Amino acid sequence: MELADLVMTYAGQPVRTGLEIGAGTGKATRLFARRGVTVTATDPDGAMLAELRKHVPADVRTVRAAFEDLRPGERYGLVYAAAALHWTAPEGRWSRMAALLEPGGVFGSFGGPLRLADPAVDEAVRAARAPFLASDEVPSPDGTPPGHDMQWPGTELQRSEWFTDVQHSVIERRLTMSARDYVGLLSTISAYLELPASEQAQVYRRILRVLPETVEVAADITVHLARRRDAR
Repeated sequence: MELADLVMTYAGQPVRTGLEIGAGTGKATRLFARRGVTVTATDPDGAMLAELRKHVPADVRTVRAAFEDLRPGERYGLVYAAAALHWTAPEGRWSRMAALLEPGGVFGSFGGPLRLADPAVDEAVRAARAPFLASDEVPSPDGTPPGHDMQWPGTELQRSEWFTDVQHSVIERRLTMSARDYVGLLSTISAYLELPASEQAQVYRRILRVLPETVEVAADITVHLARRRDAR
């Protein structure tokens, strides 16, 4: 709930409507729907939306569409993406985003890498995936170095004429989960999704073989928030 609290505090007023980009199976959808936000969840994958519908309140609306195919019309108090923004096309990203927001509305991006807390287990997984992937981290889309005070997409938001009051914060999380659930999380990460299906199956099997029954995961959430400028 800390993430929702952070967003609502930043908004400074009640958030009644939200648009989610790349909703997937709806973890973030549930978070905001529980806070009374009327959410429209979008995703280009119909199977993902079918799974999402099993877990969200009845008033959550679903739209099968990529971000680039959403047409300006209804405007929302909150537009957000949870670990999905890097899938969107950079050309016109922020003008499109602004067109979906009410003046003064909030944009949010949430995500971050999963890291195994035990260095020995982490090294075993690196070795297991090495024939298929050198790294499973998503590189910064605009080349911002990892140690920089402001990370992407905050860096782009700061340069955008459409947004102001850019905020970057980190919510620390430690999770304990089964090996199978951990591999399930890996299967949502773009580095794995971009592999051919046959290689995905192989790499997941190899990783499962080297994992203990349960794993501790560092799953910090990096949060970027920005406000749509009023003067438009």
